[in-house]
Amino acid sequence: MRFLVGGYTADMRGEARGVGVLRAGEADSASAGGPLAFEGEAVDAAGSPSWLTWHPAFPVVYAAMEGAGTVQAFRRSGATGLVRHGAPLAVGEAPCHVAVAPDGSSLIASCWGDGRVVRVRLDADGRPEGGGAIAAAAAARDPYADGGMGMALGVPRGTSATLVPGVPGVHGVPGASADAADEDEQRDLAAAARALREVAGAEFSHLVPDYAMPDDSALGAHGLGDVAGARGALTDADRSPEREGEPGGEAARTSRAHQALFLPRGVLAATDMGLDLVRFWRATEGGGSRALPDVVLPRGSGPRHMVWHPSGHLYVVTELSREVFVLAPDASGAWRLVSGGPLSPATLASDTAAEVCLSRDGQFVYAGVRGSDTLAVLRVRGDGSELVPVALADAGVAGPRHHTIVLDTLLVAGQASGEVAGLTLDVRTGVPGRARVRTAVPTPTCLVPLR
Repeated sequence: MRFLVGGYTADMRGEARGVGVLRAGEADSASAGGPLAFEGEAVDAAGSPSWLTWHPAFPVVYAAMEGAGTVQAFRRSGATGLVRHGAPLAVGEAPCHVAVAPDGSSLIASCWGDGRVVRVRLDADGRPEGGGAIAAAAAARDPYADGGMGMALGVPRGTSATLVPGVPGVHGVPGASADAADEDEQRDLAAAARALREVAGAEFSHLVPDYAMPDDSALGAHGLGDVAGARGALTDADRSPEREGEPGGEAARTSRAHQALFLPRGVLAATDMGLDLVRFWRATEGGGSRALPDVVLPRGSGPRHMVWHPSGHLYVVTELSREVFVLAPDASGAWRLVSGGPLSPATLASDTAAEVCLSRDGQFVYAGVRGSDTLAVLRVRGDGSELVPVALADAGVAGPRHHTIVLDTLLVAGQASGEVAGLTLDVRTGVPGRARVRTAVPTPTCLVPLR
């Protein structure tokens, strides 16, 4: 089986030359359990193609050119080659993730450098369209600005109340709209906040602000707005590996979009690592979208990547706090925090989490942990709302940036060590064994099956 390998090129201090090709076992096998070999480049592409994803119907792969600030489409050519499929399209500073809509009509680029979440329409052949086909969501708003937050942890912005985690029966305060100016309403909200702090007690009162935060994080009545020509100098990305997971002090709190994920029923979710948000939109008729309430995670947690579970829950791994949070929609369609906890009690304070994926049967969750260079294994319990740590296994590489599962094999891309390792999964316990095969690969950051 073969894989395409995304990586950092020289512009981001990496050694990759473009999109690489990895062979795992026999080239025409459906298993990835054999020896590993790096077969060179599918295409030379400076600009750090750090994330790759396929079109759902065409032999077209899209690369987030993180160093160049663009998205580039490539079409399959020959057994392992790629050729450019249209011109590179500027989307923002340091795009680190691309997701393609299930119907292939558009893609979403997440930009770590400037926090932009950008939608790009695709033409009938899967080429990204420019000009008015590029649209960006409204900028995310920091829920912890001014030393407070506009709602209790996990409360979607702009909705009614929800429970404060850990305080049974205590409800959060609704967020006020951005244009609210009625002083009586503001006084009512302030009084409600004071009452909530008294009920919550000393342990949780700091989670409740003195007044409600205006809710202007939505996309607005017109959904995604046209931003053609408003990009500016967005190619000056400097997202070196050292900057990833930067400390979350006051000066460092800036929007850092990291991943978008298409969910069932036309919902789009996106993480903002810098502002501790999971943002949501729902598709509308005519190809537009409207904002759903954001979900706020603990300050400094740094939500990075997500995976959707067949139970309907969304699992969100936080890079900086090394936790996983479970989100689910309520009857109104607003997403809410259901549960959360550490990836493992054995991670180190200096560790940072990276990729997350599910086992084939959906019974286990795997999260990469950089620093200690391990893989956290969690078991899915009950209706999917509970995750229980099982093990913290050796990843077999340094800096496990990305991993993927094929049958009983877990392949791990070691960005720091410049290699990919193959681990065998115990299908009963879900725990991977020690790396049994590995091969040198220049600064790998993403693995996707070649199809």
